[in-house]
Amino acid sequence: MEHDDPAEALTELRERRVGALELLQVAAGSGLAAYAVWALLLQPGFRRVPLWLQVPYVGASTRQVEHVMSLLRGRPGKTVDLGSGDGRIVLAAHRCGLRPAVGYELNPWLVGLARLHAWRAGCQRSVCYFREDLWKVSLRDCYNVSVFLAPSVLPLLEDKLQAELPTGARVVSGRFPLPTWKPVAVVGEGLDRVWAYDIHGDGPPLTSWEVPVKATPGPSSTSVLKAPHFPG
Repeated sequence: MEHDDPAEALTELRERRVGALELLQVAAGSGLAAYAVWALLLQPGFRRVPLWLQVPYVGASTRQVEHVMSLLRGRPGKTVDLGSGDGRIVLAAHRCGLRPAVGYELNPWLVGLARLHAWRAGCQRSVCYFREDLWKVSLRDCYNVSVFLAPSVLPLLEDKLQAELPTGARVVSGRFPLPTWKPVAVVGEGLDRVWAYDIHGDGPPLTSWEVPVKATPGPSSTSVLKAPHFPG
């Protein structure tokens, strides 16, 4: 028997329990939507990169960006964000006076999104976003480097940074620390924590005598590390 009253039919539909088949259809639809987002936004940039070097995109939080800027603000020289995603760190770097500010990102959709953000901010001629594989980019003229990468690729990244960065450069790593280097400063807590490392001419920042000498408690706590003074 068909429903003559549309309102009555709608009420019955709302009160009906969802069956197993319907749940399966919803799950399948959600999975398809998730795959579509992956294929459109993330996968294109990975096709030229070996599987073990692929790093999924997860945008930096506002707090993470603030922490990165607190460790780079006032420094001279070129600033680069390796795996710049939607460009938020590059844009923030330009706004706080770090110039030139450049982002390297392999995914073409994210490069386009970053350029759109720069255009909306009126900075399209002031910042640069390049579609480049971060493993092939030369860092020999870079003095400020930001990275938000997966732990699995950080050991290899250490080798690249040490081989290419000039003396006096600073690296800021977000979410995860570089595995063997000793930081000169740490800001934030949990996933918002970032680590700063300075490049010296006599080798990587691995000096075991560096000890924490200052700490500011709180959700944005900062630890600064430096060498102790030895009397002559």
